[in-house]
Amino acid sequence: MADVYKAKDHKLNRFVAVKVLKPEFKDDKVFLSKFRVEAQAAAGLAHANIVNVYDVGEENGVNFIVMELVEGITLKAYINKKGKLTVREATSIALQVAAGLEAAHNNGIIHRDVKPQNIIISMDGKAKVADFGIARAASANTINSSVMGSVHYSAPEQTRGGYSDAKSDIYSMGITMYEMLTGRVPFNGDSTVAVALKHLQEEMVPPSKLVPEIPRSTEQIILKCTQKSPDRRYSNMTELIRDLKESLVNPEGDFVEIPRLDKSAHTVMLSREEVSRIKNSSLPSYNETLNTGAADSFSDPGNVTGDHRSFPYSGNYYQNSGYQDLRYRQGNSHGGEYRERMNDPAGDLPEEPEESYDYEEEFRPRKKYRGGSVRQSEEDDGMSTGTEKVITVVSILAAVIVGCVVLAMIANALGLFDFGSSGGDGQENAQTEAVTSVSPEADTAVVPDLRGKTEAEAQQLLRERSLGYRYEGESASSEYPKGQVISQSVEANTQVAVNTTVGYTLSAGSTDVLTVPPLANVSQQDAEKALTGMGLLVSVDNTRYSDTVQAGYVITTNPGSGSSVKAGDTVTIYVSQGQDNSLVQVVDVRDRNASDATTILTNLGLVVYIKEVESAEVPQGLVISQDIEGGTSVETGTAVTLTVSTGSSQPDIIIEGGTSDVTQQDTSSGASQEFWSTNDSLDAPDEYNGQPVRIVLEQNGNQTTLYEGYVTFPYSLSGVQGQPGVTTGSAYVYLLDPQTLEVASTYQYDGIQFSQM
Repeated sequence: MADVYKAKDHKLNRFVAVKVLKPEFKDDKVFLSKFRVEAQAAAGLAHANIVNVYDVGEENGVNFIVMELVEGITLKAYINKKGKLTVREATSIALQVAAGLEAAHNNGIIHRDVKPQNIIISMDGKAKVADFGIARAASANTINSSVMGSVHYSAPEQTRGGYSDAKSDIYSMGITMYEMLTGRVPFNGDSTVAVALKHLQEEMVPPSKLVPEIPRSTEQIILKCTQKSPDRRYSNMTELIRDLKESLVNPEGDFVEIPRLDKSAHTVMLSREEVSRIKNSSLPSYNETLNTGAADSFSDPGNVTGDHRSFPYSGNYYQNSGYQDLRYRQGNSHGGEYRERMNDPAGDLPEEPEESYDYEEEFRPRKKYRGGSVRQSEEDDGMSTGTEKVITVVSILAAVIVGCVVLAMIANALGLFDFGSSGGDGQENAQTEAVTSVSPEADTAVVPDLRGKTEAEAQQLLRERSLGYRYEGESASSEYPKGQVISQSVEANTQVAVNTTVGYTLSAGSTDVLTVPPLANVSQQDAEKALTGMGLLVSVDNTRYSDTVQAGYVITTNPGSGSSVKAGDTVTIYVSQGQDNSLVQVVDVRDRNASDATTILTNLGLVVYIKEVESAEVPQGLVISQDIEGGTSVETGTAVTLTVSTGSSQPDIIIEGGTSDVTQQDTSSGASQEFWSTNDSLDAPDEYNGQPVRIVLEQNGNQTTLYEGYVTFPYSLSGVQGQPGVTTGSAYVYLLDPQTLEVASTYQYDGIQFSQM
């Protein structure tokens, strides 16, 4: 939706990127809204792993954003170039991206389009998150699918058009990690709809199936990030960063815990045949040949009675149709006895019961008495029911008594109760307790005190005692710093069975509000000491230069001075690297087109000013002179003034011989001046891969440099002035070393045609 230009900020003497909304979108309210959202979303974020926004504005109908210029390539291009990344490299990039997204989430901004195309790898290897064009504040009430991110990386809730939050970015982060390690996305298809459905319905192929050397912990992190249910993913980027760091030191560890689904929550996958059978199935139609009869007297009131089919006693019709399971009634109920007697012509029909029964009671299995009859008389049935109740009560009481005895024995064995007598046995019991606490049985362990330990330390202590562990979230604490254990589910020094799981809660830091102190022009060491002393975490950014703050001292902080923070929050300090005193060599641009000369010098980091003068000797638009000679070494940001010809203001026009032929004549020399040019172009050399070039034109042994710097091929020679009367020429393209600007290789183009204009 926009074009991005490299620009120079003359006031702050730095290069920036200017994103300009394309003209065709300036009247489109949707694009304008996205453009402004990006500016508003990213403007409040200042982080080393986020492309910073410096300014935003609109001038003469042109909407623009001034952003940090990042020299490098996108992560997508980097993956395509390398095929796949190593585990450590991918983890390093993931940590940086997660840190940037964590800062955005902490400021209430959800990116919603995390993908390798929106991650830039700078020349120094730093990863930066860019393009907040469809970002939204986390508190927004409605986020619909009309602004859904790239479908290959979108979370299932995004593809459904549901609500997006920080966990949507975590899902996209997991897909990005999957692509970094395997070189491909987990889901692909012929259309965006097909890919979206795969995100919703299909399970991804584990990355270790494609790249077996991927460690267990790294794979578990990816799988947890990409759970289809947001509740099963990481709660926030902080948790993800914690596990990524742990994976670097414990690659095969089993510390990633993916919440289990309740058994009733599993998705049941049906085959095509099962789906088709369910769709086409229906209650069987009535068939007289299947209905062997059901006694009217056994029909439950309220059921269908027209053909004597009833649900409590449905006769053999439903039995023969296979539509109902009559296990509880065949041979164990009146209906079963009725059917048995019906199948035996010699037998007598049973008497109709005098009492009526509830629907539920009829379906309950009944005890079968000797002789095969269900019940012999009303008295027998009443006695049986009373006996069953007595037996049930006695059984329950016996079970309770046995349970109490077993619990008491276990408690006594563990030393929780002292059933011995006082006196001489007391010392013996005390000795027994001491032995138990020091030398527990092989199948028991003593729970360690986890409070004040870091999460890694707590997990290690539990593993050493063959105990499991479970993360139970975070809670504010003024006693323990952020990241330390503040409580545990099983008290310390408690003796439990091995493999018992002990839950722990981490400190989220103090709830007390702190104020960031003014640290401008304070040394880095003193600034870090001041912040850590307040219980804050410190992040250092050493990428900025300053003409006013000496190297090693703080330029500013984020959050800024006076901002309210909490203990455990991270404050970024931007440390000055001093003045940017890197030197460049000025190129001689005389006799070149003014626009080409400006491009060459600007690419070197110089500031160009144009001074126009009339000249009859130098054609219009060419550089006459420059105030700093070519080959001079100067600092980046130095201003160079170019004197450019505007041509002669009043050329003499002579009409010869009464004809209409018009020639331009130089009044100073009297010589007629002819203009020859070409419309040819130069294709890219075989070895060209984006390095700087020098283009030279040769005619009759005379060489003229046409261009030097970075260029786009094919290079047009349109407008290049040739020697009068010379119809052909040759062009030379010199490929230059990007560091030394020395000629690496030369390509010659012959047969350049010139004609008189």
